[in-house]
Order: sequence, then structure tokens, then C-alpha cells
Amino acid sequence: MNKKMIVPLVIIVIILIITTIVISKNRKVSVGKNINPSSIQGNVIGFANSNGPLKEFSMTSYTDVINGQYHPNFSLKNITVNKGDRVRIKITEISGNHDFKIDEYGVYTVTDLNKEAVVEFVADKQGEFVYYCTKPGHRQNGQWGTLKVI
Repeated sequence: MNKKMIVPLVIIVIILIITTIVISKNRKVSVGKNINPSSIQGNVIGFANSNGPLKEFSMTSYTDVINGQYHPNFSLKNITVNKGDRVRIKITEISGNHDFKIDEYGVYTVTDLNKEAVVEFVADKQGEFVYYCTKPGHRQNGQWGTLKVI
């Protein structure tokens, strides 16, 4: 191999390494008041520091293409829990590129294709809260649901 080929090859390898590091750091959790970073194990995000019962939900995150238009969605549109419940939501992305966020609870996770992401928090506020995908246009095109805490 001549010197003209080695230099670009080394530059490409360095760029790939840096990109991999940046992507892995961006997949970390955005910490809110209900999330204890030391409690994170595997892909479980958050913690449930409550004596309340555990309420667990599973949903898929996907994109349908209908008449050439993209329709991102969650399979579960409504979740109802009691105040004080520990809430665990399992999200499996089956198509598209998505994430999951609940602003009022400081909950956020990136979802990976065909992998289950798990968020866990204590429902310590009463009311109705929107969970949604933050990818551009997804929430506006219907990828959201309602968490009702009674």
C-alpha cells in the first residue's frame, strides 16, 4: 500500500471511532427528578422509588406507509394508573426510527429496532400527560398517547 492510500484510510478509521463514541454517549438517559442514574441496568431507564404497586405496559413503536405517506405511531394510545403507582413501560421499535418521552416525568429513551427499551418512574403527579416521539414530524403525525394519572 502506498502512502497516499494509508493517510485517508487512517482518517476514515478515526472518524468511525469518534462517531461510534458520540452515538453511544447520545444513547444515555436524560435524567429527570424521578431517575436515579445509579439504578440504571441494561436498557432499563429510570427507577421506581415507591411502595405503590407496579403497573407494567408494553407497546410497539412503528411507522406505516399509506399511499406514500408516513404514519408513525405507538400501538398503545392510552395508559391509566393511580397516583403513587410505579410505572414500567416497555417499548419495542418494529419499524422506523423513534424514541419515547414524557416531559413532566423527565422520562426519555431512544428505541432501537427490534430491541425492547424500558422506562420506569413513579406516577407522583395527577393529571393527563402526553407521551410522544421527538423525531421531527412524528408527534404532529400522530405518534403520541396519553398517560392519565388518577
